[in-house]
Amino acid sequence: MDISLDGYAGSIADLYGQSSQNGSKISDKISNTDYTKATDEELMEVCKEFEAYFLEQVFKGMEAMIPKSDDKDSTASKTVDYFKDTMVQELAAQSTETQGLGLAQMLYESMKRDYQI
Repeated sequence: MDISLDGYAGSIADLYGQSSQNGSKISDKISNTDYTKATDEELMEVCKEFEAYFLEQVFKGMEAMIPKSDDKDSTASKTVDYFKDTMVQELAAQSTETQGLGLAQMLYESMKRDYQI
C-alpha cells in the first residue's frame, strides 16, 4: 500500500480551510434562526457555542503572540496547524462545558430578561 504525501497534504489543507470557517457558521446560525420559539436548552446551547467561539479566538490570539520559528516544512507545518486548530477548538468547547468564563450564562440570562424569550 503506497501513500502519497502530496495527497495527504492536500487533504489536510482542505480540512484546515474548513476549520477557519467556524465564525461564519455561528454567524449564519444566529442570524437565520428565530429564537423567540426556542426552548431554554436550545438557547443555552447557542450561548455556549458563542462562548466557545470567543474562547477559541482568545486562545488563537494568545498563540499568535508566541514567536514563530523560521525552520518550517510546508507539509509538516500544515499538518501541525490543522491539529493545533482542532485542539484549540476542543479546548474552548471543553472549557465552556466544564467551567468556562460564565459568558454563556450571562448572555442567556440577558436574552431571557431583555427579550422575554
